[in-house]
Amino acid sequence: MAQLEVFENQYPDRDYYITHVNEEFTSVCPKTGLPDFGTITINYIPDKLCLELKALKYYFLEFRNQGIFYEAVINKILDDLVEVCKPRYMEVRGEFTTRGGMHSTVVAVYDPRQRGKFK
Repeated sequence: MAQLEVFENQYPDRDYYITHVNEEFTSVCPKTGLPDFGTITINYIPDKLCLELKALKYYFLEFRNQGIFYEAVINKILDDLVEVCKPRYMEVRGEFTTRGGMHSTVVAVYDPRQRGKFK
């Protein structure tokens, strides 16, 4: 996978949200081999580190040819991002385009203050 990068948060004593939206996410369905398209939204409260966008873009491109289910990709993204930037809070939302008359939304949350509670 592409190397995720971070930079120092200039306001570590303040809670504020950062939202990044990738409207051109692509992966591959592991059952059919057909492409899956979606929008990935990352919403987080940084602690000491923030995500660097160019590296994040290249990280997302790594999924382009990867066979992975929606649930797995959203949880993997959350795990990878939490590991690298250690936020106070993070939510990763995947809204996938309609296929076969159905569309799916998957949300994974990291919130050490509310461990085990889903918002």
